Amino acid sequence: MQKEKILEVNYYEDSCLFELKNENISYIMSILENQQLGHLYFGKQINCSGLLKQSLQHRERGVQSCVFEGDITFSLEDTPRVYPEYGTTDYRHPAYQIKNKDGNTISHLVYKSHKIFDGKPNLMGLPATYVRDDTEAKTLEITLEDTYLSLETILKFTIFRDYDAITRSVEFRNHGEELTILNAQSTCIDFSDADYVMYHLDGAWARERHITKRKLVHGMQSIESTYGASSAFHNPFLALAREEATEAQGEVFGFNLVYSGSFLASVEVNAYDLTRVCMGINPFDFAWQLEKEESFQTPEVVMVYSDSGFNEMSHTYHSLYRNNLARGEWKDQTTPIYLNNWEATYFNFNEEKLVALAKEAKALGIEMLVLDDGWFGNRNDDTTSLGDWYENKEKLPNGLHGLAKKINSLGLSFGLWVEPEMVNKDSKLYHEHPEWVIQVPGQHMSHGRNQYVLDLSNPEVVDYLYLQLVSILSSANITYIKWDMNRTMTEIGSSYLKKENQKEATHRYILGLYNLLERLTTRFPKVLFESCASGGNRFDGGMLYYMPQAWTSDNTDAVERLNVQYGTSFVYPLRSMASYISPSPNHQQGRSTNIRMRAEVAYFGTFGFGLDITKISDEEKEIAKEVIEEAKRNRRLIQYGDFYRLESPFQSNYVSWLCTNQSKTEVILGYYKILSKANPSSRRIRLRGLMEEKEYLCEETNEIYSGNQLMYFGFILPMEEVKEGDFISHMYHFHEISSISKAGKNI
Repeated sequence: MQKEKILEVNYYEDSCLFELKNENISYIMSILENQQLGHLYFGKQINCSGLLKQSLQHRERGVQSCVFEGDITFSLEDTPRVYPEYGTTDYRHPAYQIKNKDGNTISHLVYKSHKIFDGKPNLMGLPATYVRDDTEAKTLEITLEDTYLSLETILKFTIFRDYDAITRSVEFRNHGEELTILNAQSTCIDFSDADYVMYHLDGAWARERHITKRKLVHGMQSIESTYGASSAFHNPFLALAREEATEAQGEVFGFNLVYSGSFLASVEVNAYDLTRVCMGINPFDFAWQLEKEESFQTPEVVMVYSDSGFNEMSHTYHSLYRNNLARGEWKDQTTPIYLNNWEATYFNFNEEKLVALAKEAKALGIEMLVLDDGWFGNRNDDTTSLGDWYENKEKLPNGLHGLAKKINSLGLSFGLWVEPEMVNKDSKLYHEHPEWVIQVPGQHMSHGRNQYVLDLSNPEVVDYLYLQLVSILSSANITYIKWDMNRTMTEIGSSYLKKENQKEATHRYILGLYNLLERLTTRFPKVLFESCASGGNRFDGGMLYYMPQAWTSDNTDAVERLNVQYGTSFVYPLRSMASYISPSPNHQQGRSTNIRMRAEVAYFGTFGFGLDITKISDEEKEIAKEVIEEAKRNRRLIQYGDFYRLESPFQSNYVSWLCTNQSKTEVILGYYKILSKANPSSRRIRLRGLMEEKEYLCEETNEIYSGNQLMYFGFILPMEEVKEGDFISHMYHFHEISSISKAGKNI
């Protein structure tokens, strides 16, 4: 009989300790002498007995501010906190800040009550992880109060049974006069030392989510977005790792914000080497008016602990997000192999050309045709028609319905690109509703890609877009939507909001977006939605909640995609990474790569094509058929298996990674050489994630290897040939074999 897994949330009244623990991790807090919350521990599961006396030892430091008159030892300056304020002897950056009726920002939240219950509640108006059964998680809600402000603050903690993860968020409830929230971080945690390296994912358009690391130093170090979107420049993720940590060993603490708007993730090291991590909505240019009896809910942060390196952290995020963040009918399905017409035609297409592409696609084994930008209004370039969501009858004389019917008759499903959050000035919508654009009256309006952002803080705009999209999705047999967003916010203001609410605009926009997506995905549960935002400009857990996949980057060059996909995999599962084969030379980077390498990089995500397949050579068509069959054979394993990073493109000329199925009976190894080297040495890759006692047959070498041999001795790659040149990839497939089938084949 299988032993029941540990999942507990406890309150020990004699020591005023809160403990959350599962099979592997513990999270421990205490009520301090001043009735505020102190942080004690987050990490590998431990016994919490006596922890309070061992960890919170106050001392006189000579010059410091102290809480209690006559006590020169108890200061919050060197006390690990759970949800700290500023100005009550703690001079570090706070987790929250509220302007009160007197015009000051001093607040004092103390313990009032708590409750512990099975399961995990939804967050008001926000995406978040969830459970399908209440036995999967336990939740602790601690209510703090400031009696002077008549403010209650509910700290929400959930620990999962099957994942080494804890979620945190905060809800503010105002029972008094109007308050202004200036800062409301979703999590704050203090570590007892500063011996960490900070890892984060940054970049820009066409080079998103590259891995950056830096040793912590005294003072503030942070990443943020002020774009109104999570952004391509910094992803809402950071990790603190011990200096010796690798992919396979060492302590790692991961933090990821489930939010699609402007954010801040900060790490502060004070004079006593205490390290404070905060993460949440960016307080820059943010304020929220909280009226009497109103509440404000922060987004969720998912905190992950691993004592087995970065890959174990990633496995936790991948499994949790696949199973308990993504939703809908497509979360457990593999993606259809598709042809997107954008890099094949750009704006220059008609129904005849699209049908010709579809016929060729069917012959190759492709399963879906996706019609990208240019099908609506008078859209022949990017200066016009965003907002006018009706078919361009010159290009599509039979409309979307007629085109979809022809595509379906060939045996393909049909998908469509939209960019509903945007508008061009040259459009009927803008002419009718110029006030619906994000803008500041009297100030210049900057554009991006000749377009402007609609004000989704306005419910009327959200309702209008909902009706427009319902009309489109009801007009034809559309089974896939690519939802684009090709610019971020400037001159942020709302004609809808009152002047005292203007700093709420960016967050209200995101709430409006989430409301729109909730309504659409509920109305059309069989449609596969894919998030796109100039490539990876909004690749975050908030969008993943509504759309199980996202366009990973506009840069489809295979070599650059090694970096992008490797970095993205730190947090997000392969199932979420939309990818395809594009033309060579690459349209973004100009690099030429062979079709096999482009395919064997794109395999590790979703898979499709974005080139004019009517113009490729007969030889390339035969290769395309082969790679499509390979993709169909392996997509379940790749999209839902365990992913291991073996060699990093940020550290080597060679890249390798692999996927195993859950039972470890099947393995796919991807190996990539970037530049050719003269007279190269032999190369050996140590695989990971296999069963030591099992034996595996490699299809490509027709040899049998033991699991422990592949993991500790390594897999010796066939000798490179210089004539292969630059940008070469190879795939190796390993299958577990029985003792009968392996007879005579041992090496």
